[in-house]
Amino acid sequence: MLIYTLRRLIQIIPVMIGVTLAVFLMMHLIPGDPARIMAGEAADPVQVEQMRENLGLNDPLYVQYFRYVGNAIQGDLGTSIRTKRDVVDEIFDQRFAITVQLAVIGTALSVLLGLVAGIISATRKYSFIDVSVMIAALFGLSMPNFWLGIMLIYLFAVNMGVLPVAGWGTWQHMILPAITLGTGGAAIIARMTRSSMLEVINQDYIRTAYAKGVSDKLVIYKHALRNALIPVVTVVGLQFGGLLGGAIVTETVFAINGLGRLIIDSIRAHDFPMVQGTILVCAVLFVMVNFLVDITYRLINKRIDLN
Repeated sequence: MLIYTLRRLIQIIPVMIGVTLAVFLMMHLIPGDPARIMAGEAADPVQVEQMRENLGLNDPLYVQYFRYVGNAIQGDLGTSIRTKRDVVDEIFDQRFAITVQLAVIGTALSVLLGLVAGIISATRKYSFIDVSVMIAALFGLSMPNFWLGIMLIYLFAVNMGVLPVAGWGTWQHMILPAITLGTGGAAIIARMTRSSMLEVINQDYIRTAYAKGVSDKLVIYKHALRNALIPVVTVVGLQFGGLLGGAIVTETVFAINGLGRLIIDSIRAHDFPMVQGTILVCAVLFVMVNFLVDITYRLINKRIDLN
């Protein structure tokens, strides 16, 4: 386990190099002059040149890249053009915590609903309940987040008045965004759980457990579900990593000041240092979540060979 963990940590290094390179090149691949865009159309040539000098755009490209990586390792992602604050301070001052809370709640809801629906569907194969659950999952998978969010606001906030329209702060504010995020994830997990459970249930050791007189609940939850969780954990990890990257649509619909909305506001303001820094943080989080998912495989099933 230790050797595998060290090997996976080493494998992250080239991934992170690719991530930092991609994020760094954002500044140089945008159409036009980044210094002119960030200085504003009304800026005179002197101001544009000063902006270029402040950003280090006059240096060779490889020098800029190594300086960017070196600063990032030290926790310096630059200064926001829009707010004049350090990018790191802007990201981790409440916004990061809000996005993490939203991601955890949304993922927990999707896992709970998805697992329950998938298990019920798999244990009642081709029954009315199975068909109904799969139709509901298909419906949940097909609904765009922005449409579902607007419909929830219209129903529970505007018409019924039982939940706040937007914002973040109390547990009431968390309900509608969590449902919006969790619905699509629950649909995917339900379908994946059903498929994986049906494959496991047909294995010889499951039939042997039934032949020995083991109860249905014990067979399903101890033997079948545990071995069916591997692909489900992969999906959950990808979903959680994506939500940590900023649920852009959901945060915009519900006016939540998380990382997703920060990215949108920074793009609109041509605040490229902030966009670069936020995307880099999100990418690092996504890579680390996938690393933890790989480690979780062995915790779920100790028979998995990680060497």
